Amino acid sequence: MLIRDIVDSDLPALLTINNDNVPAVGEVDAARLAAIAAESAIAIVAEDVEGVLAGFCLVLPPGMTYDSSNYVWFNEHYTDFIYLDRVAVAESHRSQGIGASLYREVEQRATAEWFLLEVNTRPRNDGSLRFHAREGFNEVIERETPYGYAVSMMAKRLR
Repeated sequence: MLIRDIVDSDLPALLTINNDNVPAVGEVDAARLAAIAAESAIAIVAEDVEGVLAGFCLVLPPGMTYDSSNYVWFNEHYTDFIYLDRVAVAESHRSQGIGASLYREVEQRATAEWFLLEVNTRPRNDGSLRFHAREGFNEVIERETPYGYAVSMMAKRLR
């Protein structure tokens, strides 16, 4: 598995991977995905040995124009962080350690004190909650979102 930076030509395949993972990640259109990727400090993709895009993640620094209510909440409560906006793995490549590999790469590249993200608690994403607990993330607060979900706001100290 090769982990590399996302390039523009990856975006159509990543859009499919993203939207196949709803509601674990938010549904987006092509323009929105491109905008999030452009603001990301870390935008990486996992590519299998045959060149098939298997998964990706987008990670934003503080202070961007991104309007996600969860990102805005973290901006109001933290200063030195990276925020995992989305991570998604193609169904054909799940349970192969790709998510963990993407997280290792993010942590290696990051210089921030905190690694922040949220996981759905309504609708409940038990697999993601277990994964993030294994990865060392702890719940900061559970909050309601403006779009009708409840989320566990999670943090992991990196430095």
